[in-house]
Amino acid sequence: MSRYEVKFSPRVISRQRKVPKIRRIADLLEEVYGPKRWERKVDPLSQLIKTILSQNTTDSNSLRAFQNLRERFPTWLQVHNASVQDVAKAIRSGGLAQIKARRIKEILVQICHQYADCDLSFLSGWPTWRIRDFLAQFTGVGEKTIACVLLFSLGRPVMPVDTHVLRVSKRLGLLPQEANASRAHHLLQAVVPANLVYSFHLNLIQHGRTTCKARNPSCKGCSLRRLCPAYPILLAPHDQREDATR
Repeated sequence: MSRYEVKFSPRVISRQRKVPKIRRIADLLEEVYGPKRWERKVDPLSQLIKTILSQNTTDSNSLRAFQNLRERFPTWLQVHNASVQDVAKAIRSGGLAQIKARRIKEILVQICHQYADCDLSFLSGWPTWRIRDFLAQFTGVGEKTIACVLLFSLGRPVMPVDTHVLRVSKRLGLLPQEANASRAHHLLQAVVPANLVYSFHLNLIQHGRTTCKARNPSCKGCSLRRLCPAYPILLAPHDQREDATR
């Protein structure tokens, strides 16, 4: 276990206490990173493929892969008609190109054969549970990918959990230390108020990238330190290093 992992299991607060704490955390994060307002940037099928490309890579690499794919194939029907090798070449910057290309092709084969226009905009009229079931049928589409489509493209208050959200939520005592990403989706979904999901999700990610990093977290300058049970534990190695240099 890394010294930056919390070496204790903080008592996870009750749901009754968790919601007010989440509201306070959300307010503090918005003070630092600004409020986020939902706006749909892409259609559901584009968001689905964009999220698949984001798996196991950086945002910059996945964005480049998505842009390259759209430049090479302006429509999803063209991607459907292309070979796996040509799709893989277009998305190479996103990593795991062969695997992702096959998954994208398989998804498009199913969708384009069932819906001639290769479009999933009709999902906006479906209830959330039905959309979940529909998307879950595709290989390589898990809870995080489904949540991203629901939140970012369809405006549903569904909380995606990536590595940053998982790490920061555990340190803040919102999740038990042993919770995996799958369980975290359900636990956070049950306690994050619907009107906060979008901004809370994006700001938690930004906080995880800039302050509450996996290694060398910037605890002393963290706006959430007074609410964080992990703060004194994570701060200790930093203080010890400072003492050693004196």
